[in-house]
Amino acid sequence: MVKNFALIGAAGFVAPRHMEAIKQTGHKLVAALDKNDSVGIIDSHFPNAAFFTEFERFDRHIAKLQRCGDSIDYVSICSPNYLHDAHIRFGLRVGADVICEKPLVLNPWNVEALQEIEKEYDRHIYTILQLRLHPSVIELKRRVDQAPPDQVFDIDLTYQTSRGKWYYSSWKGDLEKSGGIATNIGVHFFDMLMWIFGDTEENEVHIHTHDRAAGFLKLKRARVKWFLSINYDTLSEEQRTQGLRTYRSLKIGDDEFEFSGGFTELHNKSYEDILSGGGFKLDATKKAIEVVHEIRNATPKGLTGRHHTLAELPVVPHPFSGGR
Repeated sequence: MVKNFALIGAAGFVAPRHMEAIKQTGHKLVAALDKNDSVGIIDSHFPNAAFFTEFERFDRHIAKLQRCGDSIDYVSICSPNYLHDAHIRFGLRVGADVICEKPLVLNPWNVEALQEIEKEYDRHIYTILQLRLHPSVIELKRRVDQAPPDQVFDIDLTYQTSRGKWYYSSWKGDLEKSGGIATNIGVHFFDMLMWIFGDTEENEVHIHTHDRAAGFLKLKRARVKWFLSINYDTLSEEQRTQGLRTYRSLKIGDDEFEFSGGFTELHNKSYEDILSGGGFKLDATKKAIEVVHEIRNATPKGLTGRHHTLAELPVVPHPFSGGR
């Protein structure tokens, strides 16, 4: 049976992946919302979908569909992080299940509240944790599960994804709206590591600024030094010479774990999993939300000896520190 979808955040970076996943799984996008109207990508997938730039009109349209017996089965959410909680609640109120981009919410207590509301409406909330569906990640988890149970792995996680000055003028550069670097670009890596290596036992933050964060995580079966950056200058000279603007690395001991490819189909796989009765619900995402919340609210300790080597790079002033 074809399911009806509504999409909130249609102009966002990740929205086309959700449109593609809805289409590839054989379902229909009937309504979309975004305050920005640069959404021509809809034509490539669902040109007949109703589109709104005002929430009130979007809400009224969804209500009209309900009255006509053509109600929404799923609400997909690609809006800014700080709006996820409210948009999830909207989806539940209109009687739909919800598929929300990560981070699901910014604070652990938001997850707890949603668990109660989910029960009240007898609907389900799913989050996109696509790295758990990556073939290489699944294989790594299998190898770790088969290793001696007392083996503890040493891991270096590096993720650098260059962003321009626009980033700081957008909601992504606002700590209150995005949750900061660790939440906005790191939450899915922390989720992946905990899924593979177990729960957090220590969480130490060394650096947390406008453009980078670094720290140490002691998991049940891993010691993780991590570094996240949106500053192009943190890339090595060799990487910049090669024209790279993004660098992703996960080293386990002396071995490089390669998972840079295989990402293009992961949202499709996520939707297939959800629509077939699987999917990652609230319990699956709560631990990662707790970790990034702790990171966001921790007082950085500086370089402690357990730090990632890139944490030693000089920190630069905020690009707007001299005034906008």
